[in-house]
Amino acid sequence: MIYQLYQQHIFPHLLNQVMQTPSLMDQRRELLLPVSGQVLEIGFGTGINLPFYQNIETLYALEPSAEIYQLAAQRVHESALQLQHVQARAEKLPFADASFDHIVSTWTLCSVDHLALALNELHRVLKPNGILHVVEHVEYQDNLALHYLQNIMTPIHKRLADGCHLNRDIEQALLQANFSFKEQHYFDATGIPKLAQRMFFARAQKRPTQSAIKSSTVTQ
Repeated sequence: MIYQLYQQHIFPHLLNQVMQTPSLMDQRRELLLPVSGQVLEIGFGTGINLPFYQNIETLYALEPSAEIYQLAAQRVHESALQLQHVQARAEKLPFADASFDHIVSTWTLCSVDHLALALNELHRVLKPNGILHVVEHVEYQDNLALHYLQNIMTPIHKRLADGCHLNRDIEQALLQANFSFKEQHYFDATGIPKLAQRMFFARAQKRPTQSAIKSSTVTQ
């Protein structure tokens, strides 16, 4: 009962505050600058990204938590964007294949229950030339002590932070889901606890399948 109360009424407010850390807001702005057309944002949360969208047609805001989405009401009301709330999970998207020009994920892939399934779904609904824009905190690979602590603390952190993993390798997961990178880099964010400071920033596209490569070769 107490844990349910925390998850529904306390954690959403904590998340809203942490996600507005200035260093993270700077990364949101940079990530969303080139986004346009038909856009899917997974983990819409409290709508913090809304002010940074510019030339988009429709934003599909995927947020499974009604309690968290309620905190976005004021931002949604103030936004001039055409927005549709979608209460679903990334592991099973209610969209046709190749639906979106751009997909956005800001600090969301850490908390999906089944990462491989979610990335396969993102791959499915992204257009062939579409772009997946990701910024995420990830595991340390160059600091064994912090890497060890992330592994130790993740089970506890998942309970406190709605399933958030401290120790995911998002770069490798995207490669395994048949994405290739147009842009990628790591950085350490300021203003948040050390265990979650290592970040991965990337723009990725679908890797051409063998059948598509053969078809292109025949055409040429």
